[in-house]
Amino acid sequence: MGTLKTEPARTRLDLLAPPVAAAIEQWPAEAPVDVDEVLVAPIDAELADTAAFCAAYEVGLAESANCVVVAGKRGGEIRYAACMVLATTRVDVNGVVRKLLDARKASFAPMAEAVELTGMEYGGITPIGLPESWPILVDARVIATPHVVIGSGVRHSKIALPGPALGALPGAQVVEELARPA
Repeated sequence: MGTLKTEPARTRLDLLAPPVAAAIEQWPAEAPVDVDEVLVAPIDAELADTAAFCAAYEVGLAESANCVVVAGKRGGEIRYAACMVLATTRVDVNGVVRKLLDARKASFAPMAEAVELTGMEYGGITPIGLPESWPILVDARVIATPHVVIGSGVRHSKIALPGPALGALPGAQVVEELARPA
């Protein structure tokens, strides 16, 4: 994972947002990926954005996955979802995601709303520790990646874990063609 200095996330809960730390502490023993395979590494918060992070820590864009919060609306009701896609792709918000949310209109959730609802920092939002009612839509390319780097809920660290672990999270749904090449 490039030049990241990783260690098991469960031993460094201080590097995680509170909802992420809680999810790591409650990681199910029967999960297909052991909690000790979920690693965390401190990073410079100024380098948290994907392109800067990948360049600074020598992590390929194809090994980095982004979590995008989408809000879908229908009849005055708002439905949220987290979408996990590789950094080499972009979420198909108005096609695939809109249909999966059964929404008339879908868009990226406003930053302040995403931060408030997740309890995480913008630029560090991760699918681990999200509200249980939210579906986690994972592009099939992410779970096909042996190891990926994702957010940790804060900007000053990153999580590294096997890509298949993201498809096994509670509420996760693996979706073919969730994203398009960037």
